[in-house]
Amino acid sequence: MGPRHKAWAALTVPLLGGCDRALSTLAPAGPAARDIATLWWAMLAGSAAITALVLTLLVAAVRNNGARRSERVWIWGWGLGFSMAVLTVLLGLSLWLGERMLARPDGALRIEARAAQWGWRFVQPGPDGQPVATRDTLYVPAGRDFDVVLEAEDVIHSFWVPQLGGKMDAIPGHANIHRLRADRPGTFEGLCAEFCGLGHGAMRFTVVAYDPAGPVPDMSDHQIAEPRP
Repeated sequence: MGPRHKAWAALTVPLLGGCDRALSTLAPAGPAARDIATLWWAMLAGSAAITALVLTLLVAAVRNNGARRSERVWIWGWGLGFSMAVLTVLLGLSLWLGERMLARPDGALRIEARAAQWGWRFVQPGPDGQPVATRDTLYVPAGRDFDVVLEAEDVIHSFWVPQLGGKMDAIPGHANIHRLRADRPGTFEGLCAEFCGLGHGAMRFTVVAYDPAGPVPDMSDHQIAEPRP
């Protein structure tokens, strides 16, 4: 392999590594993740439009043969006005989408998630409706909103299931509530997105979304001690 091919490989391998669907925010499987992907694409389009404007102005400046240009048009109109318009639209979109992701007291299913170095303990309804505690595997019905009540035992951790929604911190002594939903049955990968010590890289978990019309999956393989009352 020649130097040129090695250079292309060095550039493309990291990019391809970021396309893993299991941890891709651009392969959404829930409303919160779709809103995040929509905002990502909108920000990409907005930044591309501003970049194109800057390049156009640079080309126009280079090609200017001494013709007098209006500062009001170039600086205030295009430079400031256009950029502020794009940024205002993006800000409004982000506030609107962010509001839709907030948890609300509407009777959604409630899940407990407790993080500790270096694993996750979940408490969710079991097959008989009673709470079941599991290690590193969360079971939820597909097509139904659920709120994850996040807490931590030691340091700050971060709960993230890229295909279902954004990140939220788990903080010692404080409970954060994260609203999510899986549109379809399936298995979704999650991880801690906050560096929390030497075992951080292995602090992963799985969300199993099952068909609510069918039986609740057997949780015995991942079940741990009964949850505290």
